[in-house]
Amino acid sequence: MPDIRRVFAGVSGSPGSVPALRQAADLARHHGAVLIPLHTWVPPEGDIQERKHPWHPELRQLWEDDAWQRMRAALDAAFGGLPAEITTQPVVLRGKPGPVLTGAARRAGDLLIIGAGRRGLLRRLAGWDVSRYCLAHAHCPVLAIPPPVLAQHAGHGLRGRAFRRHWLQATTQATQQATPRARSGHHPT
Repeated sequence: MPDIRRVFAGVSGSPGSVPALRQAADLARHHGAVLIPLHTWVPPEGDIQERKHPWHPELRQLWEDDAWQRMRAALDAAFGGLPAEITTQPVVLRGKPGPVLTGAARRAGDLLIIGAGRRGLLRRLAGWDVSRYCLAHAHCPVLAIPPPVLAQHAGHGLRGRAFRRHWLQATTQATQQATPRARSGHHPT
């Protein structure tokens, strides 16, 4: 691999993003690179909602605060806070995940690590396959980490969603019990 200076990790809060985030931290540590966990967000009903109510900047702030909470939850699930011994710069940006990730990780020395996500016809037809987008459009090397075996077998629909939510909570608790709390993740205000 070329000289790696920045390791971007796509953070969605899904069970698949936790192993990707851990792999990104390991590679950043190994190469002495900066770890940049990156979470993206869009308004709940898309940009149309914000265009309907442009006079509500507090809504935008609520959505961004929610994105930062998801980032902190992912960091807690993976490491029990910010990972120790590496420079970590969490980032939350507005936009669709694929274009934002590939737009951010585009310099020489960048590496983008993403969860491979769950496969399915509905996801592909709806354009939700972030990993495919990143692999097709990235300007830097991309490493796609497959989801954990249990998450692959959890199923789709409400049962699968409930499993993924509980899995993330259990992972967060186990990590917090096993790892002494490093520095607490927070976002700039």
